[in-house]
Amino acid sequence: MSAHWRVPFERFRANLSHGSDATANAVSSPSVDDTGLRSPRLIARVGTLLAFCITVCFVTGMLSHWIQHPPSWFYWPSRPVWLYQVTQGLHVITGVVTIPLLLIKLQLVYPKLFARPIVGSPARAVERASVAVLVSSTIFQLLTGLLNTAQWYPWKFFFTTTHYAMSFLVVASVLVHIAVKLPIIQRALGSPLEATDPIDNNLRPATPIEDSEALHEQTPPREVTSVASSAGSPPPVRMGKDNWFATFGSDGGAVSRRTVLRGTVVVGLLAALAFAGQTVPFLRWIAFLAPRSGEGPQGVPINRTASAAGVLESARSPDYRLTISSGPMTRELTIDQLRALPQHRSDLPIACVEGWSAQGKWGGVRVRDLVAFVGGDRGHDIRLTSLEAGLYGVSTLPANFADDPLSLIALELNGEPLTIDHGYPCRLIAPNRPGVLQTKWLTRIEIL
Repeated sequence: MSAHWRVPFERFRANLSHGSDATANAVSSPSVDDTGLRSPRLIARVGTLLAFCITVCFVTGMLSHWIQHPPSWFYWPSRPVWLYQVTQGLHVITGVVTIPLLLIKLQLVYPKLFARPIVGSPARAVERASVAVLVSSTIFQLLTGLLNTAQWYPWKFFFTTTHYAMSFLVVASVLVHIAVKLPIIQRALGSPLEATDPIDNNLRPATPIEDSEALHEQTPPREVTSVASSAGSPPPVRMGKDNWFATFGSDGGAVSRRTVLRGTVVVGLLAALAFAGQTVPFLRWIAFLAPRSGEGPQGVPINRTASAAGVLESARSPDYRLTISSGPMTRELTIDQLRALPQHRSDLPIACVEGWSAQGKWGGVRVRDLVAFVGGDRGHDIRLTSLEAGLYGVSTLPANFADDPLSLIALELNGEPLTIDHGYPCRLIAPNRPGVLQTKWLTRIEIL
């Protein structure tokens, strides 16, 4: 075998065949990995970015879940009006950014995924199991979440419940993985990115790699020369131990860890920009992967049409009435009677759980005015029922939202009567609330 490749080959063979746990966990061995791109110093930094995105995605996802299914202790304010727009936008954006970060992290560590022994010691078994769960659950969570943004569901399970449960599995496996790798992570992050000295000499395994190190010291790096190199071509590539595991650039030099890390950040930012336009209007021109453009009838996109909801006939029926009740008092109003009540305007965004949002100028009757109309008092939750049957046919509006002057039973959008797909004859619009809870095609309002 050529002297150029003897040392790299022996290192690769030692990593695959050595049976000790120390060698199997070679990420902690600077003698093996600290001279290439798969150094724990680079892996730890990419992993930190990945953990940050997963954390933000998890926290914002939990907020969205609690808003829709509030525990008794949970309180969500009605102001600022754009807060849910931001949190859910961050949820989707960080989820999208996690995809390229995960792919880069897997590329850096994939030899470890197949290192032997497969199980080994109990500690190694826990680590291997946590990695398997981490990789599989994260891929599942990201893939199904991405398809949800496009409202494509090629599966039979209920997405919301599964997505919620799987998030805990992802976070638990991340925490276990961090706990197992914490000593290495701390030393890696505490040392310079481009350093090649051992992170901790005590972590170096006694393996056949030592012999190959000695062999390398006796065999200096040789230059790859050609006729072209003598004619003014770029400098010759040196096949030394510092770059045999690296990717070569066009200038003949090895790509540095810093370049890879910067490239990782750039790719993450591009992924964010590709979707951020759904939430940030002035970025829509560059949101080339966003499933929503921000456009639609009356200037607002539509998630669920009246046809899909099965309310075309009932919403257009001349017999339509909105029933409002508070205790023994019940009133029924036609659409014309609703329009005869004092009208108000609210400039509010409608923010969907899929991450998109759009600003609208809504007109209609204040919710709190309708409460007073039937003799109700402030400080009570309100139940709203839609003509649409099903899971989201009924929603509860907390008291702080019902009392907010911006909360309307909307009859108009952007100066025009609501189209039937936007909720005609009337719908709820309230500040800082998920679009799925902005109930359309209202038929009944109950003060609880």
